[in-house]
Amino acid sequence: MNWLAVARELQTIAQAGLTYSKDPFDQERFARLREMAVEIVAAHGPLAESAAALALSAETGYATPKVDVRAAVFRDGRLLFARERAEGLWSLPGGWADLGQSPAESVVREVWEETGYRVRATKVLGVFDRDRQGHPPMLWSVYKVFFRCEIVGGEAMASVETDAVAFYGRDEVPPLSLGRVTLAQVARLFAHHDDPDLPADFD
Repeated sequence: MNWLAVARELQTIAQAGLTYSKDPFDQERFARLREMAVEIVAAHGPLAESAAALALSAETGYATPKVDVRAAVFRDGRLLFARERAEGLWSLPGGWADLGQSPAESVVREVWEETGYRVRATKVLGVFDRDRQGHPPMLWSVYKVFFRCEIVGGEAMASVETDAVAFYGRDEVPPLSLGRVTLAQVARLFAHHDDPDLPADFD
């Protein structure tokens, strides 16, 4: 059994039911479904039951995937990476898309906050379901959007979230934060750099 898929499906049904159902008995049943999702996550995943309950109960309305944006910023054939303070591993600049911002605006903001570079987004290179990309499992379903970005100003600068910023070639990729980006994704971004006319990838 894929415990994460089962927990997510239970949470999705419960979340929709608690949002749209008016019958108090149905509300109780949907609340129980959410409790079951919490129990599954706590038994198999990285979260304790109290943390899982808090995370799942905070979600309301119709359940949809979250959106993670990542930037492919090249200079002299090398790709920009930032090292995450939390784990000491490297990632493409990026993070969650913010409400009130387009995906492109979100990735531009993330690059500025994490690296000190001002960029503009010029092309969508890929849109992927995180679960199908070889990342470690996580509680939420996530769509990952990769943008080609061009530097328009700024300079390399560490941040609250990152402690180093550097460009790396395709044969010198640093140890990656696999929850954020995979080696296969990085290789595909270099392919897009080699052939700027490639269409956007998706799964």
